[in-house]
Amino acid sequence: MWSSFMREDEGRAAGGAGGGSSGLTAMMGPRAGTGKRRAVKSSRFSDSQEGQIKLVFFLAIIGVTLTVLGMGTEFWVELAPPKRLSNNETCLMAHYGLWKGCLKTLWATDIDPERESCGPASLPGESNCTYFKYFTSGEEAVMFKKTTHKSLSMATAVLALLSLLMIVTAAVCITMSLSKGEVFFLKPASVCFILSGLLVLLSLILFHQSVLSFLASDHSVPLHHEFSWSVSCVGVGAAILILAGILFLLFILPYNPWERCLPHYHSDT
Repeated sequence: MWSSFMREDEGRAAGGAGGGSSGLTAMMGPRAGTGKRRAVKSSRFSDSQEGQIKLVFFLAIIGVTLTVLGMGTEFWVELAPPKRLSNNETCLMAHYGLWKGCLKTLWATDIDPERESCGPASLPGESNCTYFKYFTSGEEAVMFKKTTHKSLSMATAVLALLSLLMIVTAAVCITMSLSKGEVFFLKPASVCFILSGLLVLLSLILFHQSVLSFLASDHSVPLHHEFSWSVSCVGVGAAILILAGILFLLFILPYNPWERCLPHYHSDT
């Protein structure tokens, strides 16, 4: 009998505790849930901010596409000897990029009669392309008795790879910023985009110096050189990357720069 009394008292105590906790949860639950929702909402971007970030990210993707397209193709520079050095049927020219060079045989009838040199590379013909051996055996490339500058060419390729690494890092930061709603990730993303664009521009400068060094290595065969569409893609892509980085940098400023530069004048003033 005494044990049955004890079990009833324990049941009442447990029921009271459960009822109290459930009542406390019922009283605090809506407020706690509202606080959590407010915290989540405050850490997220607004719809307009998220739309602006996605728009700038789309602009950056365009710059990345142009940069990767230019780096992966071999139409950075075209080298063409005078037509008088070729026979009456075919003409030999060359074009190369960061990773490989090509010798292309063109038909003389397809070349513009007013053009003094062979080319351009967009004409139909037979191409023979080989990858450069800078990173494997360390051999120099020879075209038209002229030798490439290995150090400048390798430095150009390394800068291009570093810029791609910066682009990947920036893309990861933007993705995390949109998924988590954190402004903090926009700061490293903007820095990486700006650095990638600057590295691409620096690689263009080094490539130009390597071309000049290549032309000065031998003067027995005169060559006409012109930079092709791959350089244009890389240059435009670098400019877009820098612009995207600057726009992302504006998002993390504690104030609106347009309001500081262009203050609003009220009608009463």
